[in-house]
Amino acid sequence: MSSRQPSNPENVTTVPLVLAEDSGRVSQSAHQPAGSDDDRAVMLPAHANLMRQLQRRFNSTLDPTILWHQTTQQLGKALGLSCCMAYSYEPDGLTLPLVAAYGLAASRAEDSSTLPLEAHTAVATALTQPRLVVLAEARSLLETLSPSNDANAIVPDLTDQMAVLVPVMHLGAPRGLLLLHRSASQSWTASEKLLLEDVGDSLGAAIAHSTAQRDNHGLAQKFQQVKDDFLYKHKEIEEAHREAELAYQEAEEASRLKSEFLANTSHELRTPLNGMIGFLKLVIDGMADTEEELQEFVGEAHNSALLLLDIINDILDVAKIEAGKMELDLSVVQLNELFEDVSKKTRRQALARNLLYEITPPKTHDEVIVYGDYQRLLQVLLNLVGNALKFTHSGSIAISSRIIEKPVIVNDEELPGLLEIRVADTGIGVSLDQQAKLFKSFSQVDGSRTRQYGGTGLGLVISQKLVEAMGGEVHFYSMGEELGSTVTFTVPLYQKPVMQAATDSDWEEAEMGIF
Repeated sequence: MSSRQPSNPENVTTVPLVLAEDSGRVSQSAHQPAGSDDDRAVMLPAHANLMRQLQRRFNSTLDPTILWHQTTQQLGKALGLSCCMAYSYEPDGLTLPLVAAYGLAASRAEDSSTLPLEAHTAVATALTQPRLVVLAEARSLLETLSPSNDANAIVPDLTDQMAVLVPVMHLGAPRGLLLLHRSASQSWTASEKLLLEDVGDSLGAAIAHSTAQRDNHGLAQKFQQVKDDFLYKHKEIEEAHREAELAYQEAEEASRLKSEFLANTSHELRTPLNGMIGFLKLVIDGMADTEEELQEFVGEAHNSALLLLDIINDILDVAKIEAGKMELDLSVVQLNELFEDVSKKTRRQALARNLLYEITPPKTHDEVIVYGDYQRLLQVLLNLVGNALKFTHSGSIAISSRIIEKPVIVNDEELPGLLEIRVADTGIGVSLDQQAKLFKSFSQVDGSRTRQYGGTGLGLVISQKLVEAMGGEVHFYSMGEELGSTVTFTVPLYQKPVMQAATDSDWEEAEMGIF
């Protein structure tokens, strides 16, 4: 304890308790030393019963606030106290805060909310011994608790020797104090004093147990938090490991796909190049016997050169797209002109393969005008129709379109809707599990298919990027292998056309799926 807590304070009476020989009541002897053989007392049945009730209450809660409150209330009612104030002890504090009050003190709790250690020598004494302390001069202590230094402001019917301090201790360590006062004329009996000391011991043990439980709970929470943090970090590390492993696998797959793409592309480049060299060699060596044969050799060399140019253009387009350097010349485009150009370049090839070839524009009174890059739209359509021609052995290729009335924003300008163009074929189709690869750069559904049918497999990827750059979307549909394919893409409308009313034949064709 600090120097402010003397071991032999003045005006303090420590009360040893002795047995009364005549009636079982215990008288006070202030002159017998503590710890003597006669330092014994008998607790009356009523007090013993009160002690048992308090003990049950102590065992029923771990909340210190409830423990202090129940103690002051029970003692105040059972002993007829004018006030009962409970102060908790903090080892490093200079004052004891008020934690519960009964009686007159309860209404004045704000005025006596703390008990200074230097308020009275009895306070220091009560914190160093397990004995009840009778206040020989209660007035001097209560005056320190009143802002006006008036003891009667705390206890109006103040009677010295009727106030006691009960230490609340556990294993020799102070936990707090109980300050009790009653106005009755009789002195404190030995049974009451023994009761109060037992209450101080039991309450101290309950407070200590409550504090230990609270500390254990706090440690358990901290441990759980550390455990949760560890598990969270472990989960993050596992997730990062999985992501790193997935990224590594994706990098390996991308490297493999690029190697396969380069192998296929080099084959595709050599094929038309070898064709050009072969036919030109025939011309140079004079192997053409007739003018017609000479023109045939030159024409085949020219076709091979055009094919080679298309492959090189595809590769350059992919490089520009991945580098973000694809430039578009957006302007008004007449749909009929676009369809006528596509028909000129692809219809003859379709008819040569005995395929039904149809192009169906929307049924409108005026011309359909879209907003995009004409050359790039033509490139997209030629790519899609070229794929349909490449993979369709019999049946039909149908190019149709429809108006979607849905305002869109392109280059900060609101346009009235979209035109959807659909290219459908009855070709070899694509299995459902392979369709996700269609729009991945350097990824092909089947390398053997590319070698069988020719091409780099970049057509759909390039078409998707071009359409998206013009404010549209590309979608691919196929029910599976040998079930045909349908590719749709949208392009913004420059102006909304006037639609024609649908006829009965139009509805019949729509129900039958005829474009």
